[in-house]
Amino acid sequence: MCCSGFLKTMMFIFNGCIFLAGAAILGVGVWVKVDSSSMLDLLGSLEGAPPQLAQLANVSYLLMAAGAVLLVIGFLGCCGAIKESKCMLLTFFIIVLIIFLAEVAGAVVMLVFQPLAEKLLDDLEVEVIKSIEKDYGESQSLTSLWNATMEELKCCGYRNYTNFDDSPFHKEHGGIYPDPCCNTTITDTIGVCSDTAARLSMIDGCFNKLLQLIKDNALIIAGVALGISALEVQKTHYHLHKGLFKSEERRFQ
Repeated sequence: MCCSGFLKTMMFIFNGCIFLAGAAILGVGVWVKVDSSSMLDLLGSLEGAPPQLAQLANVSYLLMAAGAVLLVIGFLGCCGAIKESKCMLLTFFIIVLIIFLAEVAGAVVMLVFQPLAEKLLDDLEVEVIKSIEKDYGESQSLTSLWNATMEELKCCGYRNYTNFDDSPFHKEHGGIYPDPCCNTTITDTIGVCSDTAARLSMIDGCFNKLLQLIKDNALIIAGVALGISALEVQKTHYHLHKGLFKSEERRFQ
């Protein structure tokens, strides 16, 4: 009884971890969607944007779906641990095996996705800079998107502040740059982001910021997925062992 109670407690803890991990993945998915939406909208609006760019936006939906599924699985697992329903446990076995394979595949995909994302963003550089030089300061929608993106990611331009050199904004405002391109402590004497202030501020480009955001999240999700897979293997082993033990016990009664 003591051993059985201990195993039941461990199973409940494991499923609780699955539930919490699902909540974490769901939260990361929502965060990725909200935190990078401006930049993705901006890149997606470019005329020369490759169709593969849509994969960047789909990652957040994939994470939210995976997190929601894990929340349900963790909840059902906790209920199964408490009630010890044979039907529920059998169903749980099948679901765990499917989720295990999906998570391993998902972890691999997330790790492989990093170089793909870098290549896509790198290929967009010419088109992005063209759009800045043509429309930043003239097109209200593009200007607002860039301002929101730079404020959100704490970045300037696609590569750096010089991307704005030939833009309508730069020409019409006497050679100054958007405010996010300057550190607030380094603006010139009249409080504007001049060439000198932008150069001294050394604000990173949005390309590097967005790429780092993708890399960080890919590593987090891959690590969580592999960790969850390890927990599920342990739970499956426990269930099988417990089921066989009970079957043998009934045979000798």
